[in-house]
Amino acid sequence: MEIVSFQALGAQVRGHLQDDYETLAAHKVRPALVICPGGAYRWRSPREKDPPAFEFLSMGYQVFILEYSCAEQAGECRPLRELAETVRLLRERHEAWHIDPDKIAVLGFSAGGHLAASLGALWNDPALGLTPESRPDTLVLCYPVIATRGRFAHEESARWVSGGDEALRDQLHLWDRVTADFPPTFMWHGGEDASVPPENSLLLAVELKKHGVPFEYHLFGSGAHGISTCTQEVETPEEACRAWLPLCKGWLNRRFEYTP
Repeated sequence: MEIVSFQALGAQVRGHLQDDYETLAAHKVRPALVICPGGAYRWRSPREKDPPAFEFLSMGYQVFILEYSCAEQAGECRPLRELAETVRLLRERHEAWHIDPDKIAVLGFSAGGHLAASLGALWNDPALGLTPESRPDTLVLCYPVIATRGRFAHEESARWVSGGDEALRDQLHLWDRVTADFPPTFMWHGGEDASVPPENSLLLAVELKKHGVPFEYHLFGSGAHGISTCTQEVETPEEACRAWLPLCKGWLNRRFEYTP
């Protein structure tokens, strides 16, 4: 395995690349996955970095972890611009890193899910200076923050990402930003999540359905917040929710027509 490191507008990105052998010609060009860990835009949770990265590495994906800006640095859409630049750079460098430029997914947990969904909603917003090269081909949203207003909002995430700008907070209320151009999306949520209510993902699913966006959604009967891969390794064992991984892997491979 090769580890690469680069910066996207100052944010550090670490990539884990599969070894390339002449005898594995069928696997030389692979899908890529960018992981955005959660942490309320205040920090980035370690349990949502390497453990899920290793899961998708085992599928034969090229996997990248984005250390996006947090806390006082999270305003003015800085994390969104960093993620957009990361996706753009993966496409630009796809040959060197053996990536299929048409098979780039972004996966986000909690506030990282809000970040991923923000790029899905706003990738073609000219006011933000984003370009089509930054559009993810698919999204994976794990117990995502979607609401920045109202009873289901995650207040800490909303405060940090808006930087106190009320107009920006409104813009990042993502139920209102779904269009037919939103990328195909896989979502899941634990039914016992008291930090980010499941209505965040449930009502996003309603909007995706309304706009004809392909999606798959799983709301489990159990599962609290921040459970990542749902194993003892990350100290959040949750057998029922653990099913999100094989479900997601199958969905991604079908979307990408990829057989690892």
